[in-house]
Amino acid sequence: MKITKITFGMLRVPLKTPFKTALRTVERVDDVVVMVHTDTGHVGYGEAPATAVITGDTHGSIVEAIRHYIAPRLIGQDIADLNRITRLIQGAMEKNTSAKAAVEIAVYDLFGQLYGAPLYKMLGGGDPVITTDITISVDYIDKMVADSIAAVDRGFESLKIKVGKDIGLDVERTKAIYAAVQNRALLRLDANQGWTAKQAVYAIQTLEDAGVRLELVEQPVKAQDLEGMRYVTERVHTPIMADESVFGPMEVIELIRMRAADIINIKLMKTGGISNAIRIADIAAMHGIDCMIGCMLETSISVAAAVHVAVAKADVITKVDLDGPSLCAFNPVDGGVIFNESEISITDAPGLGIREIRGLELLAD
Repeated sequence: MKITKITFGMLRVPLKTPFKTALRTVERVDDVVVMVHTDTGHVGYGEAPATAVITGDTHGSIVEAIRHYIAPRLIGQDIADLNRITRLIQGAMEKNTSAKAAVEIAVYDLFGQLYGAPLYKMLGGGDPVITTDITISVDYIDKMVADSIAAVDRGFESLKIKVGKDIGLDVERTKAIYAAVQNRALLRLDANQGWTAKQAVYAIQTLEDAGVRLELVEQPVKAQDLEGMRYVTERVHTPIMADESVFGPMEVIELIRMRAADIINIKLMKTGGISNAIRIADIAAMHGIDCMIGCMLETSISVAAAVHVAVAKADVITKVDLDGPSLCAFNPVDGGVIFNESEISITDAPGLGIREIRGLELLAD
């Protein structure tokens, strides 16, 4: 099974409600879909969103990076030679992690198809059922409380609360949500780089003193401020998770060396795909540090790949934040991974198991 060409499409899916963070507001998913074709007729699917404020990738840069730098290296390569292909993808250019991720996901999809097995089994196996949290967008307190109660009523047992816009209001938001869902759901707070280190310590200590028990606080300070992350981690009881501060394995090693966080958030769009996600999980496991696996605003194409990784690395990936498909108004993908509110399960279909993508707009070669 050899790669013959790579083609592209655009997938646009409205969200059930606007997605609001300290960094942006989004009303629909607009993602590039990558299709890797082979001489056997098999097609592997990958996906990448434009996340300029986080990874620096735009739709145009994703397509151009693949078309002009990654694809020429891969034409003619044998899917069975997976390690060589992932090295070629990662070495094609600096950064451009979302573009690399989209291609890697498609290649790993083909790798599973080649051997007739679902991807998670090719990565080591595991229990093909996991549970995700759901995101509560930053908004007025009453709206966030109502959204949280509705999510719990739908069966979600972990809520990821977006904060980071106003430190005082963030504390009140969190207290109100905690009071509304206490003993029914765990709360994960995501500040999206919205606080300074001292503000983060103040907010978290205030919540701790008020009896609010949080499962974790995600990326309270700016991505590059590892000293600030360490400052917060050393001064609060609540576990601190690094997200935007950690893209690849080398940054994980540095964060662990500095003891700057308690948990690491793995996202395929940051790591450049599955190969580095696995390396990060293995490094974290060696040091006894838990990981979460998360996603950007993605559909069930690339999120499916993250699910397979989560299952295969469940010993270290103990927290799951793969709610992208649950936030979408509908699922455009048939086959593979089944997203049913908080429960996510994998079928026995080979690779990612994708049979059809509805509404895909093909782009000119």
